[in-house]
Amino acid sequence: MPAATRETAVPVQPQLTANGVLVPTSLVELAVQRLRSEILSGALVPGDRLIEEQLTRRFGTSRAPLREALRLLGQQGLVDYLPRRGVRVAQLSPQDVDELFGLREVLERFAVQIAPPVPDPLALAELANRLEVMRQAAATGATLEQAEAHRRFHLALVAMALQLYMAANLRREAQVRSPQDGVRRHQRLFDAVATGDVEQVFAALGDHGARSYFG
Repeated sequence: MPAATRETAVPVQPQLTANGVLVPTSLVELAVQRLRSEILSGALVPGDRLIEEQLTRRFGTSRAPLREALRLLGQQGLVDYLPRRGVRVAQLSPQDVDELFGLREVLERFAVQIAPPVPDPLALAELANRLEVMRQAAATGATLEQAEAHRRFHLALVAMALQLYMAANLRREAQVRSPQDGVRRHQRLFDAVATGDVEQVFAALGDHGARSYFG
């Protein structure tokens, strides 16, 4: 019996790609996760070309799942398709950068304003952990680890404002609603996000928020 290849070793359900090719879902997900991680960490920088031959060798997969992964990453705005030039990591314009930093400032200011006066010890420990990772990475010159810790520090800062609300509200929701109700509401929100239709997402968010807060 011939040895199983890397693409057939894991029994998974296939999915139909944009080109009508059936490939194991896990292979597409693996390629998406690997490339997304490398883009967000800075291992791949804006403008870097993504060459199929190189990536298929690195990931040990064929072109079908890789192309589907690149298509999904394109929908997420992480890669760009260039006519006759292939695929590259998406580049941000100065306006894009300015808008993103403006959004981050708004989120962080709002988070600090509504967070409890005395920070939750666990949330504070998370911030301290990210800061220590940054410090060690800076000392050793590990720029990718430092960038990832930097990103996670700011995510943790915004999350501080949500912890008290989420904990209290989830306890109250568990008392008055069926567990399946929460699953259904989050499924609707997920489905809306998956469509890429902003208006559907707004509608789902409005419905989700109105139905999930308990005073």
